[in-house]
Amino acid sequence: MNVETKYAFVINPNAGVKKKLNIESFIASHFPKKIPYDIIIWEEADDISPIIQQIKNNDYQYVIACGGDGTVNMVSALVVNTNISLGILPLGSGNGLARSNGIPMDLVKALDVIVKGKTVLIDSGKINSHPFFCTAGIGFDALIAHKFAESTERGFVTYFKTSVKEFINYKPINYSITVDGNKIETPAFLITVANAGQWGNDVYIAPAAKLNDGLFHLSILKPFPFLTFPIFGIKLFSKKVHTFKYLESIIGKKIVIEFENELPAHYDGEPLLAKGKVEIEMFPLSLNIIC
Repeated sequence: MNVETKYAFVINPNAGVKKKLNIESFIASHFPKKIPYDIIIWEEADDISPIIQQIKNNDYQYVIACGGDGTVNMVSALVVNTNISLGILPLGSGNGLARSNGIPMDLVKALDVIVKGKTVLIDSGKINSHPFFCTAGIGFDALIAHKFAESTERGFVTYFKTSVKEFINYKPINYSITVDGNKIETPAFLITVANAGQWGNDVYIAPAAKLNDGLFHLSILKPFPFLTFPIFGIKLFSKKVHTFKYLESIIGKKIVIEFENELPAHYDGEPLLAKGKVEIEMFPLSLNIIC
């Protein structure tokens, strides 16, 4: 290995909606020839130890996640609270963290951003010890995250179809929510804790959220009439969801959500099963990201 190598591209060959693209060939064709780099293939979905080992053993300045939101979350979790900067080649359907940081969806332009190497510090969070960087939540969006993870088809159309199918029979759940020591009890359709403003695909659940202000924006969607669902959808895409009368927004740093039994939760769209409670904590300015 070249001791001068500072770039590592972590490629998940089984992730994202652009699986037919040979990402190794793409990088070889478009990354500057004068800059050495390593390729790390994420071979086994349930085993990241080889990636951890290679990152630990080498003096990388930049580690680039090549894949969808799950790949980006995993690589971000490996480099958070280090001097390593995260880069993203967005290959997924949502690409929440990439979009939130202004990273182009065009891969040639995204690679150009990586080459220029301009970095900023952003916040991160944890939900029951799982790091997240865009959103975490519980309720309807978490259920869809679980269903989407089980699906063999990817992309926004699949996500939309799954959402419509599950929406018909979904019932709001009662929650006890504590934000920085202040407790409320409410039924909710979904609860999203937002570090970034969007879930992905430019669908904004918390338009006022900022990645570097040390605060979460908690969006609580209360039970709402079925006929207002299209209005809710329009507001999500137009960055006006905070004006939806059934949505409550709260700002805080430490959030505890309690409920009965076991419920699906998610972190950056990755499924998680939670029993009775989730605890969410803010870690300000903990991730270097190229944007």
